[in-house]
Amino acid sequence: MNLSSQIRDTVKAGLNRRSVHRCSEWAQRYVSLGNPFPGPLSFKYHPWSKGMHDSEAPVNNGRKSAQAAYTQTVLHRTLFMMDVRRTDCLYVLPNKTPDAGDFSASRFDVLLELSDHLKKMFSDVKNVGHKRAGPTSLYIRGSHSESGLRSLPVGFMVLDEYDAMDQVNAKFAIERMSGQMQKQVWKISTPTIPNWGIDKEVQISTEQRYFFKCPMCSRHTELLFPDCFVCPTESLTDPKIHESFIQCKECTKPLDHRNKHIWLADKTMGGTGDWQIVNKKDPEVLAWSVNQLYSSTISPVEFARGYISGLSDPTEETHFYNNKLGLAHLVKGAQVSDDDIVKCQESYRNDCAINTAKIRTLGVDVGTWLHFIIYEWDVVLGPDINTHSRPKMIRAGKVKDFEDLDLLMQVYQIHGCVIDKFPEPRKAKEFADRFNGFVKLCYYSRGVATKGITVRGEDDLYEDHQINVDRTSWLDLTLGRLQRQTVRIPYDLPDEYRNHVKALVRIYEKNPEGNPIGRWQNTSADHYAHAMNYSEIALPLAASVATNSNIGSFL
Repeated sequence: MNLSSQIRDTVKAGLNRRSVHRCSEWAQRYVSLGNPFPGPLSFKYHPWSKGMHDSEAPVNNGRKSAQAAYTQTVLHRTLFMMDVRRTDCLYVLPNKTPDAGDFSASRFDVLLELSDHLKKMFSDVKNVGHKRAGPTSLYIRGSHSESGLRSLPVGFMVLDEYDAMDQVNAKFAIERMSGQMQKQVWKISTPTIPNWGIDKEVQISTEQRYFFKCPMCSRHTELLFPDCFVCPTESLTDPKIHESFIQCKECTKPLDHRNKHIWLADKTMGGTGDWQIVNKKDPEVLAWSVNQLYSSTISPVEFARGYISGLSDPTEETHFYNNKLGLAHLVKGAQVSDDDIVKCQESYRNDCAINTAKIRTLGVDVGTWLHFIIYEWDVVLGPDINTHSRPKMIRAGKVKDFEDLDLLMQVYQIHGCVIDKFPEPRKAKEFADRFNGFVKLCYYSRGVATKGITVRGEDDLYEDHQINVDRTSWLDLTLGRLQRQTVRIPYDLPDEYRNHVKALVRIYEKNPEGNPIGRWQNTSADHYAHAMNYSEIALPLAASVATNSNIGSFL
């Protein structure tokens, strides 16, 4: 083929692409998939995703369940924006490593390998964080690096797994688009905590759900749990589990899973399915919600196994609601309640008199203010002093300057203090230097198993004062005291205290190896909760200090 023919074909192909105005049409023409549905893209088994592909709303929020084609949709939308609209795009993942590398290898590269058009479209794909397609660029970034999100003049952005991201940096990235005349943002995520993350975004959106005409009663309906699911057993080993089925919530007649792609088909595909608004709010912010009952690849038996597993296991319960139903969910006891706090209150005031015969600890969380908690302990010595000893909160408050902490150390005759190492390590070290042996700088680190304390710094500058602890294990103990009523607190604590301790929510999830783990996620300011934690951690330190030491000698 001569040069003029190549140029003519290139121009013709470009004009053909420009004539495609809908992302769904473009994807069907140019995208090919692998298993379980190999070949050119079809919306046959994910009919709801067709409408998602074609959304022109400035902001789109997807509260996703697994196997519901959300990630596939936003990836196709990204490539469409680059190819047809010549728009620079940013794809944000929770972390650059390993998330960006995994995404590039398992999603992006595979898509290019299966499509000749996409393969020719990109001139440079070796750089994990920057893919070039002619004059347009795709940037792949992690949310935890603010610097990596700066100075990227993009018109299209995807925030994938929004709940796992640094929420401040995610909002910062969106703000960077404010100078663009035409822009679109997609936030998709497996939901976790009610009223937080993607669940909160959906609540302020115009929410849509996918409806269809029931093949049995002809009424328009949707698939919801538990109304549309029947499982005749609560045992994984009961043969009756194979009798599980999906039903219409209107007529309660069984719906054939094998023909699901027929009765869910989109209206534009000759079916009856379409997105309907169920909660109208901001018309420029759309939310898309669909659960795993719609999936053609998840049988009723598989769905039943997830449901039954969650009846006795909090990790599986969380997984079922978050990943299969696409709903935010908290298991029982995942959050300190107002009732828990009230049950711990006793008839004494904040800043009560001290008992000089008892050990006292000070915990300080560092932020714009220095929030602190002072405990007075009924100590029971043993191999695990924290488990058996009982604290009484004698003061909760906040001060502005580190020097104000000196007065607290003196007035309350503190035997042990733990303070947050960050974000002011120099100031914290100076405070620890003034009370050498009485104050430790705390660093929440990974790899510190269970409720232990590692007296070992990361560098020489802080080694004399730093301790490393496991955040989850200690918060389990600290917040568990409120839930079990094994801590005494004054009746007149400020509302800020209540809000802070309720801001931490325990999430149950699985690690990459599939093992269940729990972690405490903050949903808003939580300074008093961490001040309590640091005061708890300070007990072993305080117990090792002679109770008759004169703190005044260190001033």
